[in-house]
Amino acid sequence: MKEWLLQIFTWWQGQTIGTRFYTWRKGQKVGEDEAGNQYYQNADGSKRWVIYNGPAEASMIAGGWHGWIHHRVDTPPSGEQYTPRAWQKPHQPNYTGTAKAYRPQGSLLRPSERPRVTDDYDAWTP
Repeated sequence: MKEWLLQIFTWWQGQTIGTRFYTWRKGQKVGEDEAGNQYYQNADGSKRWVIYNGPAEASMIAGGWHGWIHHRVDTPPSGEQYTPRAWQKPHQPNYTGTAKAYRPQGSLLRPSERPRVTDDYDAWTP
């Protein structure tokens, strides 16, 4: 019961009931990436969408599928022998707002103290 209510009223936990119904009625499965995300399109290919495997986060779309989902290429990676380029890195989740977020040296949120430099600012004292 709880899962059905979540599908009706939330979109960030996966597909909603409306997306599930539309996919069932008009969706043609095109393929699946290594993260388990499933890619669909309608009959004429004018609409393309992804059903995420987990929370809906746009950065979870694989590099090869990104061009297809945004209509930059016509052939999906499942229809060709796609190999990532040497400069393409594997996906990393978005850690913003978590303890694993990137905090550069000198950041106020970094636990260590900022190293003092030679011409550092000293506040004026009377």
